[in-house]
Amino acid sequence: MILVNFQIRLLKAFNYSPIKFQKYNRRYYSLLTSRVAQEKILEDVSSTNPGPPKLNSIDLSDAEDLWAGNMHGFDWELEKARRKVFGMSTAYSPFRMDYWKPLTEDGQEEKNVSVLDSLYIMTTNILQFFFGMQSIDGAPVAEIQPFTGTFSNFVAKAMTGNLEELAGGPLFLMLEKYYKKYGAVFKLAFGPRSFIVISNPVMAKHILRKNPLFYDKGVLADILEEIMGKGLIPADPATWKVRRKAIVPGFHARWLNRMIQLFAECNLELCSVLDAAAQRNQKVEMESLFCSVSLDIIGRAVFNYEFGSVTKESPVVKSVYSCLREAERRSTSFVPYWKIPIVKDVLDTQKEFKANMKVLNDILDELILLAHKTAVKAEVEELELREPTEDPSLLRFLVDMRGENATSKQLRDDLMTMLIAGHETTAAVLTWSLFNLVQKPKILQEVREEIQHVLGDRLPTYEDLPKLKLLRYVLAEALRLYPEPPLLIRRALEDDYLPSGGTGLNIKLSKGTDVFISTWNLHRSPEYWEKPEEFDPHRWERPFNNPAVEGWEGYKPEIMNGLYPSEIPSDFAFLPFGGGSRKCVGDQFAMMESCVTLAILLRRYDFQFVDSPEHVGIKTGATIHTANGMNMYVKNMVLQAPETMPSI
Repeated sequence: MILVNFQIRLLKAFNYSPIKFQKYNRRYYSLLTSRVAQEKILEDVSSTNPGPPKLNSIDLSDAEDLWAGNMHGFDWELEKARRKVFGMSTAYSPFRMDYWKPLTEDGQEEKNVSVLDSLYIMTTNILQFFFGMQSIDGAPVAEIQPFTGTFSNFVAKAMTGNLEELAGGPLFLMLEKYYKKYGAVFKLAFGPRSFIVISNPVMAKHILRKNPLFYDKGVLADILEEIMGKGLIPADPATWKVRRKAIVPGFHARWLNRMIQLFAECNLELCSVLDAAAQRNQKVEMESLFCSVSLDIIGRAVFNYEFGSVTKESPVVKSVYSCLREAERRSTSFVPYWKIPIVKDVLDTQKEFKANMKVLNDILDELILLAHKTAVKAEVEELELREPTEDPSLLRFLVDMRGENATSKQLRDDLMTMLIAGHETTAAVLTWSLFNLVQKPKILQEVREEIQHVLGDRLPTYEDLPKLKLLRYVLAEALRLYPEPPLLIRRALEDDYLPSGGTGLNIKLSKGTDVFISTWNLHRSPEYWEKPEEFDPHRWERPFNNPAVEGWEGYKPEIMNGLYPSEIPSDFAFLPFGGGSRKCVGDQFAMMESCVTLAILLRRYDFQFVDSPEHVGIKTGATIHTANGMNMYVKNMVLQAPETMPSI
């Protein structure tokens, strides 16, 4: 009771109403006062210190001062002090903590996460882990394996901030082990910092589709901000809404049709490299080559720039990959070393990153400036009907679109996002598709027969893609087994309750909670897939259901619409490009590019591993990579493709 009385006296000393404290900041109220104290405060204090009037009686008639009707109590004393320091301003101060301002008229708080929200979660974790306080989220806590190395080795690995170093392997594989032990939702804690890990399609659907405004990209936005700025991936909800509305029209049918020809042109460069390797019986590292051809395609498609990375490595290409590796290092780090001022001036990797970012920014700025100088404004409908020109890029579309007034900085962020994310994902899909096909000769033969039947001796066209059904299922199956990325990251902007999804758990996500949606676990779980570890492209033709997963409608191939089985037919058990409103805008582009590339290569070449498939290994960064590269021997199977391009 000594602690209880101290808590009561503390609130009284500040003349601070516990009712107001509870109303405006329920999470801090429950945290700082025990249950006994709460009850006694409400009973003992509220009668003598009723606090501010209820929300529906607040007088907001003075439109010039948002504090009208709230000029009393502890909050008002802080506001008066602020006005003395910063001047007589009726606007909310950016220097003031969130909970010092009164509620808005409709009772809604701004959807942002403050330091105090994060502090609340960290404090409750400490109380739960060390003092036995009941969990506020209802999720079982994963017991992390203790580090078995020496203390000096632990310190060295911790200083790198790399989760993979401490976990002893890719993070998503560690989460798979915990999923098998703890089930579809659990809490993963690193000291007081924690993440709620979700491997349930019903919960994933709630976060991504049913309640998307309650979440942002969280730590992912922090990681990518310096690289992608406010591009579509890391953007806050308000910016994302504006940019998506501007960018999506650029992916229109005529442009996608023109891209098929561009894909083929870039792949003919790759074929020249493979032809030379076949003649000399030299091994090739296919993952790197897939990265190169995907980069060349993105360069021309997005901002009309010739990287030429299949045949040479220029300083620009080197800068692209350097920045990509830095993004991957940050994505697996729990120490935000890039935000420490002195680090940027001391670490060689950060100085190199800064120099490489300057190279890329200078090129993008130059391309944007040139596009503006040659802009020919038109309505969206007119742009969609334009005949392909020497510059069919997405940048040209955005600059020419009437009413699109994005700053050069925003365009740079958009282009950088598509450059980094656009080629990396496609390269990974191609790598793992070929990796699996070479091990399944029967399926590979079926795919080749389909390609031969549809294409004959010509290059693919836009009309061919729907007919290459098995090839598209191969790509989908590679994305199921090797999702890109293996984790979707979100952060709760409001308190939210998740549906149980057959888990029997009542999960509460407090404001500020970091969430991992494990696509790796979702895609490989026997609860959602028949023989999930097996590479079986024909599975996409068969329905699957599990009544034990309450609220999940199973996989229904009959409702598939488009080039691949998206999250809809699987009811969010398959998330190849995310899901909901913030799903990747380039999903069709990526599938078309992958389909054209494999159709060209599989008809012309036979591939064989230099070492065993097991030697390839896996590691993670922004996407799932091979650990040792995918070294292969390549042999010509058919005559050279015609030099002339098909009419599109």
